[in-house]
Amino acid sequence: MNQYELALIINGKVTEEVRDEALEAVKATIERFGGKIAKVDDWGKRRLAYEIQKIREGFYYFITFEAEAETPAQVEQRVRIMETVLRFLIVKVED
Repeated sequence: MNQYELALIINGKVTEEVRDEALEAVKATIERFGGKIAKVDDWGKRRLAYEIQKIREGFYYFITFEAEAETPAQVEQRVRIMETVLRFLIVKVED
């Protein structure tokens, strides 16, 4: 199993309920494809470096998880179509 980190930025204009649902959906997707979530780091609401779709702020989350090599591609495919997610990046963490 490889160690990965998912950096996730959720739209800063959504309600807390919608934000929590989006985060839970991402976590459920990781677990659905055999990933084990080790840690979810919530950085809170921050100003973006540049506007994305006329949005200036977003909620930052960093999710550390263990999974097989195929899992990140499956997670990326599903996160890409989520409307509340502005940006995301999955990187493999080297020991």
